[in-house]
Amino acid sequence: MFEINNRWYDSVKAICEPLEFTLCGKKGYISNFPAVFDIETSSFRIGDRKCACMYAWVFGINGKCIRGRYWWEFMDALKYVQRYYQLGKKRKLIIYIHNLSYEFQFFRKLFNWEKVFAVEERKPLYATTDMGIEFRCSYLLSGYNLATLGKNLLKYKVEKKVGDLDYNLIRHSQTPLTDIEWGYILNDGLVVMAHIQEEIERCGSIGKLPLTKTGYVRNLCRQNCLEGVTRGEYRKLLQLCTLTSEDYKQLRRTYSGGFTHANIHMVNKVISNVSSYDFTSSYPTVMVSEKFPVGFPKRIDNMVYGSEFRHMLNVRCCMFDAEFYNITSVCNCENYISKSRCLICDNGIINNGRVVEADRLLVPCTELDFKIIDQMYDWDYVVIHNFKYWHKDYLPKELITTVLNLYKNKTELKGVRGMESEYLVSKGMLNSVYGMCVTDICKDNIVYSDNIWSVDSVNTDDVIEKYNKDKRRFLYFPWGVWVTAYARYNLFTGILEFGDDYIYSDTDSIKVTNAEKHSKYFEEYNKTITEKILRCLEYYNLPTDLAKPTTVNGVEKPLGVWDYEGEYEKFKTLGAKRYMVVKDGELEITVAGVSKRAGKDYLLFRYSDIYTIFDNFQENITFPAHYDNGGVDCNGSGKLCHTYIDGLIDVTVVDYLGNMGYVFEQSAVHMENTEYTLSLDEGFKKLFLGIREGHIE
Repeated sequence: MFEINNRWYDSVKAICEPLEFTLCGKKGYISNFPAVFDIETSSFRIGDRKCACMYAWVFGINGKCIRGRYWWEFMDALKYVQRYYQLGKKRKLIIYIHNLSYEFQFFRKLFNWEKVFAVEERKPLYATTDMGIEFRCSYLLSGYNLATLGKNLLKYKVEKKVGDLDYNLIRHSQTPLTDIEWGYILNDGLVVMAHIQEEIERCGSIGKLPLTKTGYVRNLCRQNCLEGVTRGEYRKLLQLCTLTSEDYKQLRRTYSGGFTHANIHMVNKVISNVSSYDFTSSYPTVMVSEKFPVGFPKRIDNMVYGSEFRHMLNVRCCMFDAEFYNITSVCNCENYISKSRCLICDNGIINNGRVVEADRLLVPCTELDFKIIDQMYDWDYVVIHNFKYWHKDYLPKELITTVLNLYKNKTELKGVRGMESEYLVSKGMLNSVYGMCVTDICKDNIVYSDNIWSVDSVNTDDVIEKYNKDKRRFLYFPWGVWVTAYARYNLFTGILEFGDDYIYSDTDSIKVTNAEKHSKYFEEYNKTITEKILRCLEYYNLPTDLAKPTTVNGVEKPLGVWDYEGEYEKFKTLGAKRYMVVKDGELEITVAGVSKRAGKDYLLFRYSDIYTIFDNFQENITFPAHYDNGGVDCNGSGKLCHTYIDGLIDVTVVDYLGNMGYVFEQSAVHMENTEYTLSLDEGFKKLFLGIREGHIE
């Protein structure tokens, strides 16, 4: 399928051939074939000044690629393509770029932009020029880096090449490139082009490709919910599920994600024989097993902590702000309340972001949050503010059926020859199904105009009114808030069960010792969650095998149960997202801010054996930006520091071969290796040191 031509000016005509443009509603016609663009850049310093330049590019159409070294070559190539395909306002060529935000910073001043749609400042999803060319981000579409994207290709096999291009070497547009280097550069474009072609064939046309990975499952759910025979009933339900702007603001502050934390008594200790368990598809599970807010929220003024309050927590979905006085933890192994979510926290003692005690604390809660707090803290008294509640019921049948079918397909298709594409799609959609539920309804508009980024604040009242009336809406924002609340509640059944045997948790997983002592808990939990799911299936008259599909080898995989992941010979944590393990004799590390692979490689290089690594994994350990490993310059952290340069770069620079080159960029991104030093919050450090020394229980 793929061909490579050596120079753009010899071959730009060759890559243009009569190809299909498909009608895409009011937008007019868009290209229905893969087109890609990719650049290679070099970062350097002139004195203390950070600079960067593009020194090579690849442009591909429908399996044919051309290459060049200068921006003017690319612009001339696009002008020819524009004329050939008669591009304009109603006839557009879609060009995919893997990580559009990066390339956009380099070429944004070269085009006249009709529209730039961005999810964040400097993070465009697509950008349309007045030439009839629209750039889109294939990274946000796929969710994979280039290496993983290449490995997941099924029909057009093109794997990303690794190690053929040393990014530490300074290059410019006059730097000679070897055939091996050109092969590496061209290959990146081929990987993206192959992926887009596979997606076009799978979905039927490029017009059916969403802008983001979550868009796939959003489109599927919308179709299943709003285009079936029950669409009228579904729309009636959603018409009842409304909010005010004040409701939405309260929901936003009440929403919390997964729980990630460590038992402070286990911090900085090397622990042997640690078992790891995780929930089977935690978020999809609670979407099927639990009941969620339905209708519009009702308010109870002057709600007091007492029998009525507790009754409401048991029979309704509730949302409120709880103001505690002299609150203190009674749980020895963990602290639940997140300091970052507190509206007030007076004289708080904080355990790595979690509240141990406070004189006065105001925190937003669902009924599930409060039930956890009730088991883990004591307080003198509590005042309830802004109490609102919903009737609760199962999520709509159409949505639940979609989730169950995705889980069934993911389980049954894994490892089945010829069904690799369907498996990957189901797996990706299942992982994305929760994300669409918590999309910010009232997100500010990111504006790019006259080469300047700015933020245009939305009117919350207007947006919520439009949201309530939207006939294409199939979701209700409170559902997403309660998905994570239920998942946290389930996780804490395990944390509270294990107590002193609990070591670490992360959203849907738990690390523990003495697991055999708690086998009855696992049996009872798995029985309970299975019964909950079956009650929902019976309620909707759905087949029970949807929740317990079998693998290709005939192994039953019930949804929602605790699943044993294996045992670690050694485990050590320094807090949330900071731990290392030895599993099957191999070292694995997780440190937020450090690449798993690069960090592991550095530690193995730096220290003589795994046990020495564990001894040195503590505060102030540094993963360097550079270290020499047998003559190879390596990055110990695996991370790069990005600096956006918005001004003109007009300099000369000497490349790694000694060639002088002229660099002219109107804007750019400078990247350089950066070190990472693991530091601990002083309050957290004093807390666990006090525990070690016996000053704190």
